[in-house]
Amino acid sequence: MYTAASFVEENSNWITAIVTVVLTFVIAQLVDRALERRGQQVTERVAGGELSPVATTRLQLIRRLVFALILVIGLALAAWQFDSVKRVATAVLASSAVLGLVVGFAARATLANTIAGILLAITQPIRIGDLVTFEDRTGEVEDVRLSYTYIRLDDGHRLIVPNERLAQGSIENHTIRDPRVQVEVSVWLPPSADLDRAVELIASEEEGINAGVAEVDKEGVRLSATTWTTSAAERGRVGEELRRRWLRNLREHGLSSEAAAS
Repeated sequence: MYTAASFVEENSNWITAIVTVVLTFVIAQLVDRALERRGQQVTERVAGGELSPVATTRLQLIRRLVFALILVIGLALAAWQFDSVKRVATAVLASSAVLGLVVGFAARATLANTIAGILLAITQPIRIGDLVTFEDRTGEVEDVRLSYTYIRLDDGHRLIVPNERLAQGSIENHTIRDPRVQVEVSVWLPPSADLDRAVELIASEEEGINAGVAEVDKEGVRLSATTWTTSAAERGRVGEELRRRWLRNLREHGLSSEAAAS
């Protein structure tokens, strides 16, 4: 008993710091889950079961800011248990202006990305679920975090973009005003093929499908068909289904022996 009491007394600072860090992570997780549950309750009561992209993006930002703030406060309290840290903190406060310049310069990129992330969440040029094109790459916005934005490309890969680049660059948002997305598929046929019949096969199959000749070169003719889907998430499935139906019709009517789809 004496040995245990001595150990606790000699290492009280470390024990307190460790307990503080553990409690900080626990509290941060509990608060985050409480905010998530609150968001779900508001969704069910007000939005009919689904939040708008604007509300979803801002809720994600608030959750991450609160989580980060709790961690910073908890880690600061844990570090404050040590006299050496207190002395350093006192010296830091005495020269806060110089330190602020040094830290600001060293963390310029991180701070710029974080500030840009907050501005993106407030001004909302992009929202979670939007279909966007950034630097000739198109995909659906999966998440807008404090420092980075995650975009799921058409091939399934994730494009992770620093928020500062998004804030400074030009972004083409295909769904910010209208959630519908246009889907386009193409079929290549030889110049000798019955192009009118090929276009008729897909255009007459379903209302809202527009088809026509999109490109002509010496090796063949590219036919294009477009339709609309209700959201960016459905774009791949609708495009695949449209492409498959068109190729099947061409094959059944003897027009696809040399056809290629894209």
